[in-house]
Amino acid sequence: MIKKTTCFIYVALLVAMATATMVENSHGTNYAHTAIYGSWWFVLMWTALTALGVAYLLNRHVRHWGTWMLHGSMVVILVGALLTHLTATKGKMHLREGETTNAYIAEGDGHDMRNAMLPFSLQLQRFETSYHAGTSAAADYESVFTVIDGHERQRGRVSMNHIFSYRSYRFYQASYDADGHGTVLAVNSDPWGIPVTYTGYALLFFSLLFMLVDPKGPYRRVLRSDLLRKGALMGLLLFALATSGRAQSTVPRATADKLGRLCMLYNDRICPVETYALDFCKKVYDARSYKGLTANQVLAGWLFYGNEWATEPFIRVKGSALRKQMGLESHSAMANFFVMGQYTLGPLIEEYYQGNTDKVHQQALEVDRKLMLVMELRHAASLHLLPYTTPHGVTTWYAPTDTLPQTMNHQQALYIRSVFSLMAQDVAAGRWDRVDEFLNKMDRYQHVFGGRTLPSAPRYQAERALNAVPFATVLFMVNLTLGLIALFYIMGRMTEARWITPRRRRWADGTFAALLGLSFLALTAAMALRWMVSGNMPLSNGYETMLLLAWFVEAIALLMQRRFRIVMVFGFLLSGFFLLVSHINAMDPAIGQMMPVLNSPLLSIHVSVIMMSYALLSLTFICAVMGLLMRRHEGELQALSQLFLYPAVAAMGIGIFIGAIWANVSWGSYWSWDSKETWALITFMVYAIALHGGSLPAFRRPRPYHWFMVLAFLSLIMTYFGVNYLLSGMHSYA
Repeated sequence: MIKKTTCFIYVALLVAMATATMVENSHGTNYAHTAIYGSWWFVLMWTALTALGVAYLLNRHVRHWGTWMLHGSMVVILVGALLTHLTATKGKMHLREGETTNAYIAEGDGHDMRNAMLPFSLQLQRFETSYHAGTSAAADYESVFTVIDGHERQRGRVSMNHIFSYRSYRFYQASYDADGHGTVLAVNSDPWGIPVTYTGYALLFFSLLFMLVDPKGPYRRVLRSDLLRKGALMGLLLFALATSGRAQSTVPRATADKLGRLCMLYNDRICPVETYALDFCKKVYDARSYKGLTANQVLAGWLFYGNEWATEPFIRVKGSALRKQMGLESHSAMANFFVMGQYTLGPLIEEYYQGNTDKVHQQALEVDRKLMLVMELRHAASLHLLPYTTPHGVTTWYAPTDTLPQTMNHQQALYIRSVFSLMAQDVAAGRWDRVDEFLNKMDRYQHVFGGRTLPSAPRYQAERALNAVPFATVLFMVNLTLGLIALFYIMGRMTEARWITPRRRRWADGTFAALLGLSFLALTAAMALRWMVSGNMPLSNGYETMLLLAWFVEAIALLMQRRFRIVMVFGFLLSGFFLLVSHINAMDPAIGQMMPVLNSPLLSIHVSVIMMSYALLSLTFICAVMGLLMRRHEGELQALSQLFLYPAVAAMGIGIFIGAIWANVSWGSYWSWDSKETWALITFMVYAIALHGGSLPAFRRPRPYHWFMVLAFLSLIMTYFGVNYLLSGMHSYA
């Protein structure tokens, strides 16, 4: 009876949390927090689950201290969460420079706001926004203030990921005034909940690690299983594309490459023009090149031969509804959108902003944005290649069409306004030597006036290398191809095919291992280059986390392939699949500056550990699919799946724990019931079910276990993709 009731409440909580994320998306955060997360029945369900769980362990006379520590840590965490719910205070405090106040707006029950007072006052001295050199991208926000507590004075400083604590209150940088002379600080006081919750997290951390090394634990029994000495297999699919033809009115490749090697302000950072050219091609044409021309040549073509290129079928029109209504091809010329001087998309765009957002109008808006990119390039409005440094040392990069500061000397202003028009005259006359000289002078100009905003030589070369090799595109095709070949080879080994002699087996094993190693090194190089270019660990967007996931899969496969040859197949196919996902248009590989709140070492650890768990859980999914397809090997595949499952659940639990600490440091709340947080918890709880084979006998049998692991993978898909693209929340950047 206790077990059935516990299971019922456990499943009901999973359903309630999943439903809450949908409710939040449709009715707003405040409603979801009031109606579900903060409701009495939700708290009661967690309380009942805790009490029943403890009663069940006592009823089964569990004496293993590792089991008690693991489940006890959950109890401590829930007690800490309850204390936070009952005793914590949080709100927002607005300060203006020179003003002194102790008033703040506190958040009450149901997210109602009320006026409150601190037992001391704050006086803001200054608020500062620092920027990445030469860009408008914020690097950090900092508030400097004085704490006035009776006759005591204390200087305080708050910035992103840097909190200030005084008495039992903690202050975080939340927002700032538009004029830069005021700041908004988040105020949080949770003297009871945080220490208890952190104690629970620490117990969880150590108990999850102990679960993997406990000599009497279930994971060690899996490692000793004879089934792991055997093998099994699987299959996936492959993908390819090609281009042909050649455009007219082109700039020679050598000259275009000179233009591509210059630097410019793009995406809030200084980078080679070549980076902008590649992004322009991918966003407008949906490929890195056009009819045999490089991205640099495409950029130069639109810049200097705009009228001729307007007749080229360069604009990618993805939407079939728009193509059908307007008689367009999948790739249409810019001239097709202008008939008798009228912009044919104009009425659709106007209707879209009036509220008509059906499929045709959304597709029209997408094409309109591509055309705007082309128009900006044709007028050189997007080419911020020309820096100017003020006497105060502030460097700004200008395009020829920008309004220039009046303090700029006349000669320099004249150069910025006229350099492209003068260059265009030589392009029209075919005087490529003079065009090359213009570009050489512009390069020297950038080095004289660009100051410290120019990227260092290693960072510049790293970005050129990244631009030269589409690592994800090449590796996903190579890995999927090798994965299919390795699959047929493993199938031959399994069926003891005559053509696989001992000598050929040794050669094939060594060759596949070497190729997997080369793929791993290439992917490592790609990630290292992105790290050098951005200055941050490559995990700030969906594209980079897919690369990290593929990297973990290959690393795990390399470590385990000598003992389990089937893992080599998984390594190729899964990494190839993740790289294929990173290649799709929904994931933009453009490198940008990281948001200040994300610039934390805790974020790097949090995402790395979570991605490791996702990689391991992906391997359990492959094992499950193969186990269902190959009944003869379902037992071996269950053992292999469990080999991945235990460290995956441990890594996910540790990753959530580190993420909670990061959230507490950044936002003042270790758990906010954000959609991503909630689905991560759901996924953790779902996969934890499969670890309870002692209490749930069905999971001791291979077939029910494999079916469950296939269904559990859906929760992982929802956590990674569904939340990003279907729901909303603070993790929208992830």
